[in-house]
Amino acid sequence: MLLLSIEAWFSYKEHKHLYQSKDTWGSLGLGIGNVITGFFTKALIFELFTFLYQHRVFNLQVSAWWYWVLLFFADDFSYYWFHRISHHVNYFWASHVVHHSSKNYNLAAALRQTWTGNATGAFLFWAWMPLVGFHPIWILFMQQISLIYQFWIHTETIQKMPTAFEFLFNTPSHHRVHHGSDIKYLDKNHAGILIIWDRLFGSFKAEEERPVYGLTQNIESNNPAVIAFTTWGRLLHKIRYAGSFKNGFNYLIKSPGWSHDGSTKTTAQLRKALKEV
Repeated sequence: MLLLSIEAWFSYKEHKHLYQSKDTWGSLGLGIGNVITGFFTKALIFELFTFLYQHRVFNLQVSAWWYWVLLFFADDFSYYWFHRISHHVNYFWASHVVHHSSKNYNLAAALRQTWTGNATGAFLFWAWMPLVGFHPIWILFMQQISLIYQFWIHTETIQKMPTAFEFLFNTPSHHRVHHGSDIKYLDKNHAGILIIWDRLFGSFKAEEERPVYGLTQNIESNNPAVIAFTTWGRLLHKIRYAGSFKNGFNYLIKSPGWSHDGSTKTTAQLRKALKEV
């Protein structure tokens, strides 16, 4: 809250208009809701991970220095694939969309967190870690370290970090791209802490002009509950009127924008159409 207040003061002083009060209150409401739902869902996830840990393949020694190195890379790698798939599968996007719903890019937007992500299976991307020998306590701990790191990159007050840092780590510049609704920026830079995964797996995009933030179809509300559940409602509506079981199932597993009648387009289809113009 202190850092958010400093950024808001800076925004006001420099006439940058990075904050809008209703949008900010919406972000805070979503953050509070995420904490409340997390009390229940994370307790259940911890129990599941504990069960999996009892069937672990390796006995990794937490006292060894390399344990923490492996833990860091394992968590960050898991986050990258969770994040990337959340942009390419409607079922996961319906929860993750909340984080992209603000048309402003500021530290308050970092607090826009899902209320449904854990309950609908986001934790599955980390379920392999207790099986190979990482203790559930330290898995959840490293997830929080990653989340805290990602807070500071939600800002327009920092333009570029030193070149070496930009090459290895996720930065405000890289993450601004990720929050852009411009076609060339869509579904890029899924990194948590290390940007190297995007560079390795072909999802990296350098920042060029300032992005247009938000969604290709924005949720025109600042009500946290509306933001949290609108996309789920839209998805269920599409499934109901899909015309067949196959189409309904495809709405769950296909990319955002997919439609059985071609009425809406995916990121790949939007890019293809842009090239043809």
